[in-house]
Amino acid sequence: MPAKPEKLLADLIALPSINPALEAENPDWQGERRMADYLAHQGDRAGLEIEFQGVFPGRANILARLTPSGGSPAHRILLAPHLDTVGVSDASRFTPVTEGDRLHGRGACDTKGSVAAMFTALLRLAGRKGRPRNTEIIFVGLVDEEVGQNGSRAFAKSDIKADLAIVGEPTRNRLITAHKGDCWITLTTRGKAAHGSRPELGRNATLEAAKAIQLLETVYADQLKQRRHPLLGSPTVNVGVVRGGRQPNIVPDHCEIVIDRRTIPGETSATVRKELAKLFREANLKVVIEHDDKNPCLPLETDADQPLVKQLMKTLRQKAALGVDFFCDASPLAAGGIPSVVFGPGDLAQAHTTDEWISVRSLNRGTDQLETYLRAQP
Repeated sequence: MPAKPEKLLADLIALPSINPALEAENPDWQGERRMADYLAHQGDRAGLEIEFQGVFPGRANILARLTPSGGSPAHRILLAPHLDTVGVSDASRFTPVTEGDRLHGRGACDTKGSVAAMFTALLRLAGRKGRPRNTEIIFVGLVDEEVGQNGSRAFAKSDIKADLAIVGEPTRNRLITAHKGDCWITLTTRGKAAHGSRPELGRNATLEAAKAIQLLETVYADQLKQRRHPLLGSPTVNVGVVRGGRQPNIVPDHCEIVIDRRTIPGETSATVRKELAKLFREANLKVVIEHDDKNPCLPLETDADQPLVKQLMKTLRQKAALGVDFFCDASPLAAGGIPSVVFGPGDLAQAHTTDEWISVRSLNRGTDQLETYLRAQP
């Protein structure tokens, strides 16, 4: 019998896997390779077929396949958590600590808890008789979710397709079929530089920017509240970054605003840019709008009536589909043609916190639920 998921999770917490874009000073803390190698070793011992899918130099998705007992698969299910984490304040976050029902450490909730639950469920199936006869199950440990989702984007472009992807995120073991999309849009205003002693000779770009911010936080935010999705509610806008000016005695000739625009199904970055252009034009504001569409972060909306999704909801004893505000790897996988849902132990409220933790009861419950669901596949 494989170790309990909390033992696997403790081992994973002790293996730093900070996204390199979020950790510049400590090379030993960077990247997902240590986790991927550890999982590959455990999977190989259990008889799983192991494969690495390169994404960046030294960073690869890990695939662990449980082949069906009947040979060639007629169906395929993916278990797809991500391996990378956000940064830490100090190295103590890599020491797993259990206090009562709480297991503390970086990644415990987001999403090494999902990794441990999904991988343990798969190991249990591999270690017992009665594995699915016609369904292949693939654990896909994805890199780079915390920054660009390049792991899931690379996998979505591969030749491997599936009937369902269960993406691991802390959802308190509830099934999520919809989540919001996200656009980071840069807004730039221009002015004319002048000496601070003669400001009347210049044109202050921050003044135009302030008017734009006021418009975004009032008129535009109110417009967004008029749109509603049954699972996701309304789209939102947040002014997250303002950069303008160089020193107090110079009239700024440039100001940059970066907004976070959460989208609902039916909205795209193109439609958002179009409505922002209309908003500023009608207010007689000159604002340059820029957005990089290279890696679109589209909203997710998966049909809850699909048979595999309905079966998972029944296993979870969940009566209705749910949506969340955050964005995750489910969207790139769905955009690549793989129906995707989100599920995992832990609560998002603990994700990215200094003292990150997960409920051990939640971890074990999620593991058992996944095992039950996977064992029921044909």
